[in-house]
Amino acid sequence: MSDAALWTALADPRRRAIVGLLLERPRPVGEIVEACGLSQPSTSKHLRVLRDAGLVRVRQDAQRRVYALDPAPIAELDAWLAPYRALWNRSLDRLGRRLDGTSDDMDDTAAADDTDHTDVVKEPTPKD
Repeated sequence: MSDAALWTALADPRRRAIVGLLLERPRPVGEIVEACGLSQPSTSKHLRVLRDAGLVRVRQDAQRRVYALDPAPIAELDAWLAPYRALWNRSLDRLGRRLDGTSDDMDDTAAADDTDHTDVVKEPTPKD
């Protein structure tokens, strides 16, 4: 499995939907076809891409092919994303602290300005 194959497989929203279904439990192809609303040949092509990328495993159960998610590539992807997740968490924490401070400042400003401006009428300016 190459990184490029993994990213390519997950780039397609239909394949991500299939991965989401398999996250719940292993499923036979027929269930995946029905849940995704794709044709059987189209679903099989998407499953082949996912299988080639190492994201899913298939086992034969009598006449059915049952697909299951392989957690190893997902764990590799999670490990690769960890530093970026930490970066975002720090940035979002800083933003949250700033917004918390800003909302306090805005509350103080609003409380200090109790003037009712509904009766203020702006006079038209004379034209030369």
